[in-house]
Amino acid sequence: MADGTDETGLAGLYRIHRAELLRFLVARTGDPAEAEDVVQEVWFKIADLQTGPIANGKSYLFRIAHNLVLDRVRERKRRHAREQSWSDTEHGPLPPSGEVADGRRNAEQEMEDRDEAARLASAIANLPEGARNVLRLHKIDGLSHGEVATKLGISKSGVEKHMAVAMKHLRKLLED
Repeated sequence: MADGTDETGLAGLYRIHRAELLRFLVARTGDPAEAEDVVQEVWFKIADLQTGPIANGKSYLFRIAHNLVLDRVRERKRRHAREQSWSDTEHGPLPPSGEVADGRRNAEQEMEDRDEAARLASAIANLPEGARNVLRLHKIDGLSHGEVATKLGISKSGVEKHMAVAMKHLRKLLED
């Protein structure tokens, strides 16, 4: 199998399922070039692999491919954390967006946030009573549609209709 001539082993299964494996990897990575790299890694991994009997060779190949993708994701996260740590050590952490370097929020951004919050509060206050109650219980109090229905003594579809009305009114009022 090490020379790639064994068409009944993993090398043969690789050749048979290579196109399917590539599609699988493109879906996982989102990048055809990276998927092609991983397919090559799968080949290198199985070319010298000495295994015993494998119940489902195709699943085994796809598991190898999946694990290689996970390894790449983990490595990217480690690299990002390492680079972020280095950057923070060398240059200090970046302030959150909307803040200036000394940590104070931009006054203009704060004014815009307050105006938007006031507009939203006014829009909620102007909702029909049923829609306002359902919106408050679901979005603010965090109850599920079923819990809201039980609390208000209405059906789940009634809750969904009130939510649709609330969202429609809020969109219209906030666009104006």
